[in-house]
Amino acid sequence: MSEITGPAAAALASLCPDDVIFLQSLPKAELHAHLNGSIPIKTILELAQKYSPSGTQTTEIADTIEKLKSGVILNEIFDFFLLMPAIYALTSTPEAAATVTRAVLQSFLDPTDDGTESPQCAYLELRTTPRTTTHMTRERYLAIVLDEVEMYPATQAALIVSIDRRMSDSVVEECISLAIEMKNRGRRVVGIDVCGDPRSGDMQSFIRHLSRAKGAGLGLTVHIAESTKNTTEDSLALLSCRPDRLGHATFLSDELKTLFFGDIPQPGTECGSLSECATGTTDSRTPVGLKDPSHPLHSKFQNLKEGYFSRFVSDSTESEEAKAQMSFWADAEKFSERAAIKEIEEIIKQAESPNNAHRNEQYKPCIEICLSSNLLCKSVASLDAHHVRYYLKNDHPIVICTDDALPFRTSCLGEYSLLLAQPPLGLGLSRDDVARVAQMGMDAAFLRPRD
Repeated sequence: MSEITGPAAAALASLCPDDVIFLQSLPKAELHAHLNGSIPIKTILELAQKYSPSGTQTTEIADTIEKLKSGVILNEIFDFFLLMPAIYALTSTPEAAATVTRAVLQSFLDPTDDGTESPQCAYLELRTTPRTTTHMTRERYLAIVLDEVEMYPATQAALIVSIDRRMSDSVVEECISLAIEMKNRGRRVVGIDVCGDPRSGDMQSFIRHLSRAKGAGLGLTVHIAESTKNTTEDSLALLSCRPDRLGHATFLSDELKTLFFGDIPQPGTECGSLSECATGTTDSRTPVGLKDPSHPLHSKFQNLKEGYFSRFVSDSTESEEAKAQMSFWADAEKFSERAAIKEIEEIIKQAESPNNAHRNEQYKPCIEICLSSNLLCKSVASLDAHHVRYYLKNDHPIVICTDDALPFRTSCLGEYSLLLAQPPLGLGLSRDDVARVAQMGMDAAFLRPRD
């Protein structure tokens, strides 16, 4: 197992030997591990020695490797994506893809060579995005990864096919089709993931593809609200697919939790109904609340309002002289505000209808929590401010994951240490609570591992 550093290492070092043995003995599921972000640094160095790139690529790869060796410092979550081009360059051949997949599987599922440490986890759902390079097609890439995954029993390893938010509609369709076809052929594809730069993509256009995957029996997990750049409209589109699991959900608003989840908020975590603050007043014609930039539906309101305003002006049969009057533009403003509010109220009404309300009572998608990732990407200020506390307090299913062990220098043991260690190094949970969290993770697996 690679040496860990940072918050996880500090938490682990604070535990007594009995606590460490307890954590190692827990059956744990790793359900949010990106293949190319989990490659052991030793394997990266070996691939770099064999690689023969152009001069520019050589410099980029060397710089990235130095950052990975010394410990990556990220100022924000988006800095992480700058590391990936060099890693992709090193893993662009079939041989390299097989090598890194094998190394990642071994790092999670095999005990150390000297037998001093047990496997990191009992079950792994590895995720990767189908890639096309000059050496292989997306289908060939997936087949190579699956060949390595299937060297382990089904009770230990499976694959999630990731689609990137930056993909075109045709590429998303191809990746979903490949996942379904491989599943139908008996290959161990168990789910679909939506990942990539949070600032990219129109999630509304992904809905039909994700619905097709779910209809084919694949599990669905989505990276959601992992940045302040993710809009409420973005989250609404993803939640409308009713994913089985949610990745990070760092900035998922209390209003959306109330609207979609079957939780009963406990004291200290209450949040009002989304419909109660849809307008900010009892008069639905007065959009006070929605005009506030801090309102969870402000962005959607503004987009709808602008669309209705443009439509009012373009569809108007008034003369140019009439359009020059202030009253015309005042009417356009009133019409667009009312139309936008009405559409938002319809969205809320549909979500809060008896049928959906009944469904939402049962809807508790497991949240994939990546503590070190959030801390090091500075998407949360501290463990004390971490959103995991909301889900623990509200008895909402969570699973503890590593995300990308290569840049974040962590492990399953390190992440669980952050649960058990005393504040400020950890959350200070009891052993019973930590064991319950571990079981939640096992229960949330797409391919339920059984003894």
